[in-house]
Amino acid sequence: MRGKHTLIDVRVTKPDAASVIASRYDNKPDALLEILHDLQHEVGHVPEAALPVLAKALNISRAEVHGVVSFYHEFRRKPAGRHVVKVCRAEACQSMKGNELAEAAQKSLKVKFGETTSDGAITLEAVYCLGLCATSPSLLVDERPMGRMTPQKFEALVKELAS
Repeated sequence: MRGKHTLIDVRVTKPDAASVIASRYDNKPDALLEILHDLQHEVGHVPEAALPVLAKALNISRAEVHGVVSFYHEFRRKPAGRHVVKVCRAEACQSMKGNELAEAAQKSLKVKFGETTSDGAITLEAVYCLGLCATSPSLLVDERPMGRMTPQKFEALVKELAS
Protein backbone atom coordinates (compact mmCIF):
# COMPACT_ATOMS: atom_id res chain seq x y z
CA MET A 1 0.00 0.00 0.00
CA ARG A 2 3.00 2.28 0.41
CA GLY A 3 3.30 4.80 -2.37
CA LYS A 4 -0.44 5.07 -2.98
CA HIS A 5 -0.87 7.84 -0.46
CA THR A 6 0.42 11.36 -0.24
CA LEU A 7 2.79 12.28 2.55
CA ILE A 8 1.30 13.55 5.77
CA ASP A 9 1.16 17.32 6.15
CA VAL A 10 4.20 18.34 8.20
CA ARG A 11 1.93 20.25 10.60
CA VAL A 12 0.37 16.99 11.75
CA THR A 13 1.98 15.88 15.01
CA LYS A 14 3.85 12.60 15.13
CA PRO A 15 1.23 10.78 17.25
CA ASP A 16 -1.47 12.08 14.90
CA ALA A 17 0.58 10.80 11.96
CA ALA A 18 0.48 7.32 13.48
CA SER A 19 -3.31 7.53 13.79
CA VAL A 20 -3.72 8.78 10.22
CA ILE A 21 -1.51 6.01 8.84
CA ALA A 22 -3.25 3.30 10.88
CA SER A 23 -6.60 4.46 9.53
CA ARG A 24 -5.29 3.99 5.96
CA TYR A 25 -5.07 0.30 6.81
CA ASP A 26 -8.52 0.26 8.44
CA ASN A 27 -6.82 -0.09 11.84
CA LYS A 28 -6.12 -3.75 11.13
CA PRO A 29 -3.57 -5.21 13.56
CA ASP A 30 -2.14 -7.52 10.89
CA ALA A 31 -0.98 -4.40 9.01
CA LEU A 32 1.31 -3.29 11.85
CA LEU A 33 4.54 -3.79 9.87
CA GLU A 34 3.25 -1.81 6.90
CA ILE A 35 1.98 0.92 9.22
CA LEU A 36 5.37 1.16 10.95
CA HIS A 37 7.20 1.30 7.62
CA ASP A 38 4.91 4.07 6.40
CA LEU A 39 5.30 5.97 9.67
CA GLN A 40 9.09 5.80 9.48
CA HIS A 41 9.03 6.79 5.81
CA GLU A 42 6.81 9.79 6.43
CA VAL A 43 8.07 10.98 9.83
CA GLY A 44 11.67 9.78 9.57
CA HIS A 45 11.53 7.43 12.54
CA VAL A 46 9.09 5.62 14.85
CA PRO A 47 8.63 8.02 17.76
CA GLU A 48 7.93 6.70 21.24
CA ALA A 49 4.74 8.76 21.40
CA ALA A 50 3.35 6.84 18.42
CA LEU A 51 3.44 3.45 20.17
CA PRO A 52 0.41 3.91 22.45
CA VAL A 53 -1.48 5.60 19.61
CA LEU A 54 -0.93 2.59 17.36
CA ALA A 55 -1.75 0.15 20.14
CA LYS A 56 -5.07 1.86 20.74
CA ALA A 57 -5.91 2.23 17.03
CA LEU A 58 -5.11 -1.43 16.31
CA ASN A 59 -6.61 -2.75 19.56
CA ILE A 60 -3.38 -4.49 20.60
CA SER A 61 -1.11 -3.96 23.56
CA ARG A 62 1.61 -1.33 23.62
CA ALA A 63 4.02 -4.18 24.40
CA GLU A 64 3.12 -5.85 21.11
CA VAL A 65 3.84 -2.67 19.17
CA HIS A 66 7.07 -2.11 21.10
CA GLY A 67 8.09 -5.73 20.48
CA VAL A 68 7.78 -5.35 16.73
CA VAL A 69 9.60 -2.01 16.65
CA SER A 70 12.45 -3.29 18.81
CA PHE A 71 12.73 -6.66 17.04
CA TYR A 72 13.24 -5.30 13.53
CA HIS A 73 16.51 -3.38 13.17
CA GLU A 74 15.15 -1.41 10.24
CA PHE A 75 12.99 0.72 12.53
CA ARG A 76 14.76 3.64 14.13
CA ARG A 77 13.56 5.29 17.32
CA LYS A 78 15.25 8.63 16.70
CA PRO A 79 15.54 10.67 13.51
CA ALA A 80 18.44 9.66 11.28
CA GLY A 81 21.14 11.97 10.03
CA ARG A 82 20.91 13.70 6.68
CA HIS A 83 22.65 10.65 5.19
CA VAL A 84 22.35 7.00 6.25
CA VAL A 85 25.30 4.68 5.68
CA LYS A 86 24.61 0.97 6.12
CA VAL A 87 27.67 -1.24 6.29
CA CYS A 88 27.25 -4.94 5.51
CA ARG A 89 28.39 -7.09 8.43
CA ALA A 90 27.58 -10.50 6.90
CA GLU A 91 30.13 -13.26 6.45
CA ALA A 92 30.94 -12.65 2.77
CA CYS A 93 31.79 -9.02 3.44
CA GLN A 94 33.70 -9.93 6.60
CA SER A 95 35.80 -12.39 4.60
CA MET A 96 36.77 -9.57 2.24
CA LYS A 97 38.08 -7.22 4.97
CA GLY A 98 34.64 -6.02 5.99
CA ASN A 99 35.72 -5.89 9.62
CA GLU A 100 38.45 -3.41 8.70
CA LEU A 101 35.88 -1.32 6.85
CA ALA A 102 33.50 -1.41 9.82
CA GLU A 103 36.23 -0.30 12.22
CA ALA A 104 37.41 2.43 9.84
CA ALA A 105 33.85 3.72 9.39
CA GLN A 106 33.26 3.97 13.13
CA LYS A 107 36.65 5.60 13.69
CA SER A 108 36.24 8.04 10.81
CA LEU A 109 32.75 9.15 11.89
CA LYS A 110 33.52 8.95 15.63
CA VAL A 111 30.31 6.97 16.21
CA LYS A 112 29.30 3.36 16.79
CA PHE A 113 26.76 1.49 14.73
CA GLY A 114 23.29 2.85 15.40
CA GLU A 115 24.55 6.36 16.16
CA THR A 116 24.55 9.66 14.31
CA THR A 117 27.48 12.04 14.01
CA SER A 118 27.41 15.04 16.34
CA ASP A 119 26.64 17.39 13.44
CA GLY A 120 23.65 15.27 12.38
CA ALA A 121 25.18 14.57 8.99
CA ILE A 122 25.56 10.77 8.96
CA THR A 123 23.87 7.88 10.71
CA LEU A 124 25.93 4.68 10.67
CA GLU A 125 24.05 1.38 10.69
CA ALA A 126 25.01 -2.27 10.48
CA VAL A 127 23.08 -4.54 8.13
CA TYR A 128 23.37 -8.25 7.66
CA CYS A 129 23.62 -9.02 3.96
CA LEU A 130 22.84 -6.61 1.19
CA GLY A 131 22.97 -9.34 -1.44
CA LEU A 132 26.08 -7.72 -2.90
CA CYS A 133 28.46 -10.54 -2.00
CA ALA A 134 30.25 -10.40 -5.36
CA THR A 135 31.36 -6.84 -4.60
CA SER A 136 32.32 -7.33 -0.95
CA PRO A 137 32.74 -5.42 1.24
CA SER A 138 29.63 -3.44 0.44
CA LEU A 139 27.49 -0.71 1.90
CA LEU A 140 24.47 1.43 1.13
CA VAL A 141 24.59 5.21 1.15
CA ASP A 142 21.09 6.65 1.25
CA GLU A 143 19.87 3.35 -0.25
CA ARG A 144 22.47 3.54 -3.07
CA PRO A 145 24.65 0.39 -3.18
CA MET A 146 28.41 0.73 -3.23
CA GLY A 147 30.77 -2.23 -3.52
CA ARG A 148 34.45 -3.00 -3.16
CA MET A 149 34.62 -0.39 -0.42
CA THR A 150 37.92 0.24 1.33
CA PRO A 151 38.72 2.44 4.34
CA GLN A 152 40.33 4.93 1.93
CA LYS A 153 37.26 5.03 -0.33
CA PHE A 154 35.12 5.43 2.76
CA GLU A 155 37.10 8.51 3.83
CA ALA A 156 36.55 10.04 0.39
CA LEU A 157 32.85 9.20 0.61
CA VAL A 158 32.54 10.94 3.98
CA LYS A 159 34.16 14.08 2.53
CA GLU A 160 31.73 13.96 -0.40
CA LEU A 161 28.74 13.60 1.92
CA ALA A 162 29.93 16.48 4.06
CA SER A 163 30.11 18.87 1.10
